Amino acid sequence: MNTTQPNPLKAAMWMGGAIVSFVLMAVSGRAVQVELNTFELMFWRSLIGFFIVVAIIKIRTGDLSLIRTQHWGLHVTRNVFHFFGQNMWFYGLMLIPLSQLVALEFTNPIWVVLLAPFFLGERLTGMKMVLTLIGFVGVLVVAQPGVQPLHLGHLAGILAAIGFAINLIFTRKIMLHDQVLCVLFWMTTSQTIMALVLMLATGFQLPSMAMLPWLAVIAVTGLTAHFSLTSALGLAPATIVAPMEFARLPIVALVGVWLYGETLDPMVFLGAAIIFSANFLNLRLSTRRRAQT
Repeated sequence: MNTTQPNPLKAAMWMGGAIVSFVLMAVSGRAVQVELNTFELMFWRSLIGFFIVVAIIKIRTGDLSLIRTQHWGLHVTRNVFHFFGQNMWFYGLMLIPLSQLVALEFTNPIWVVLLAPFFLGERLTGMKMVLTLIGFVGVLVVAQPGVQPLHLGHLAGILAAIGFAINLIFTRKIMLHDQVLCVLFWMTTSQTIMALVLMLATGFQLPSMAMLPWLAVIAVTGLTAHFSLTSALGLAPATIVAPMEFARLPIVALVGVWLYGETLDPMVFLGAAIIFSANFLNLRLSTRRRAQT
């Protein structure tokens, strides 16, 4: 979504908020998983988020009429894939360096391009296919198969990106009918239920008092990250906002070095740059085509 008068400076400030939120979520996710599994983490995150969203809706509207929807199927499908992607992301946090996970997460737009023909009826052009293949070259550079051992963390990063991509596709459909707070309400409600069922099936334990602040940070940053990103896109075109998001990689890589003693791997940055370039060129191509129609 673009405004009539783009404001890149304000968009950059919102993107700064999004990056800080994503980094805090990653650090908190690692801290919590010393004690809780991903299902337990997602339960408490979603439950806290539910109360936050309900409070915001009540303050802004005075009632809960905003949560009414006629598109249950879209909400359920979106939240199943988002729940899957988020669990894979938190799982991958514990297995591979932060920089690798973020780099693999950058493949999200590639999966949108590949899956949009099935879910949205969009045409997969030859140029989009070429750019997608370039993006997957970047994935190979990041993972370095044959040079470094591949394990479940890399698979979790890719599966998280696929889950987020399908989530984005269905979010586009839902936003044609429902407001953001309605989407967030049903997201937190449904994911609280899904996490509760899986948590009880795999073993339930109450978090210790030491975990409560970390869980609160995860719940809050899960909302502020997406709100900040949406706000940035409302202030400047995606072609301006997208390069700003790339700053998340060096920042999270430095956090990994500082807190966890992870190494700065130049190949991760090279692979991420290849992935990002393919995403950005595809975005420019789509923007140009929309302008011509």
